[in-house]
Amino acid sequence: MVKSKVINESAYLSELAIHGMQEKKGNELVRLDLRNINSSVADYFVVCHADSATQVKAIANSVEDEIYKALQIEPWRKEGLEYGEWILLDYVDVVIHVFRTDKREFYGVEDLWGDAEIQSYKSA
Repeated sequence: MVKSKVINESAYLSELAIHGMQEKKGNELVRLDLRNINSSVADYFVVCHADSATQVKAIANSVEDEIYKALQIEPWRKEGLEYGEWILLDYVDVVIHVFRTDKREFYGVEDLWGDAEIQSYKSA
C-alpha cells in the first residue's frame, strides 16, 4: 500500500479502497483508470464483488474506514447500503462499486467502460 508520499490523491484514495476490499476478502478487484478516456465522471472506478449482502456491506464499511483513517474524508454520496446488492461510494474523483456477484455480472461495469485501462489486484 502507498504510504506517505502522495503525488496523486485520487490514485492514493483508490489504493486505500483496494486495501479495504482486500481486508474483507472482496473478489476480482479491479481499478479502472478513466483519466484518459474523456470521462468527466471520475478519475477511477474501483470494483469488486462478494457472494452475500452481508459481505458486500462489510467490504463497503472496510473501504470507508480505510479512507477515513488515512485522509479523514467521507464519501460525498453513498447508495445501496440498505440491500447490499450494489453499494456505491462516491468520493468524486474515485467511485467505489461493491457488488453482490450476480449484480456485477448483470450490470457489467467493466464492459461499459471498456476503453479504460484496467488493473487487477489479488484478493487477500
